[in-house]
Amino acid sequence: MLTSTVPVRLLGDGDRADVLRVLARTPVAAAPIAERVEAGGIAAWRTGGQIFGHGQRGRLEAVCWRGASLIPTGAARPFADLLAGQPRTVGSIAGPADTVLELWRGLEPAWGPARSVRECQPFLVTGSPAAVEPDPHVRLVRRRELAVLYPAAVAMYSEELGVQPSADEYRERVSGLIRARRCYARIENGEVIFKADLAVVSRSTAQVQGVWVAPSHRGRGLAAAGMAAVIADGLRRLAPTISLYVNDYNAAARRVYAQCGFRQIDTFATVLF
Repeated sequence: MLTSTVPVRLLGDGDRADVLRVLARTPVAAAPIAERVEAGGIAAWRTGGQIFGHGQRGRLEAVCWRGASLIPTGAARPFADLLAGQPRTVGSIAGPADTVLELWRGLEPAWGPARSVRECQPFLVTGSPAAVEPDPHVRLVRRRELAVLYPAAVAMYSEELGVQPSADEYRERVSGLIRARRCYARIENGEVIFKADLAVVSRSTAQVQGVWVAPSHRGRGLAAAGMAAVIADGLRRLAPTISLYVNDYNAAARRVYAQCGFRQIDTFATVLF
């Protein structure tokens, strides 16, 4: 049980086993943190961010990742007490809704207002190929196709988040996903018709982000067939489950994911700045 007398501290490589134990409580939901710890350890120079822990050494109860986003798991209030006294350096807070909203209540007086608070985002998972026939034209994007894919990636980002991405950083992010063979698209005559990314890959799951269909091609079933192709390849190559979270008001996307066999296992929330 958490006690307020135990301080939050910056973790290091010696805490790796303890962090993995905490993340294993919710392995699919905690994949964005687990991916970094599994691949690079804990030290910031390896992961590109910081991991804070709360609890006695060897008996951590909660952890929180701080990089481009803030991602808490476990009880959030101790992290709010620490971070409220520091400048905001993140663009979002994301994760299980109860934890994120508790953290935001503690941070809002210092960091607010937020640009948007999305309080209800069903978190979905599947471990089986979709019943929908996969689109045979959806494939991994090739490195030389970055210039073709990038405008579609920007369109997706702008449509989903309501702002333009930082050009250099986002282009490198998209390029990195292509190099890692985690970016999928259907491309016809130099135009991206459908795209999706496996933006997070841990031992437990591959998390889908960046799903987009060109506006002129919507309503034709391309999203479900495209997702079926992504699910099939992700399960075959990368992880035992495929997961994602979706805004509760996005009825069209939720229908697509239901067609593809996703089931809800949690609810996420996102705070956008």
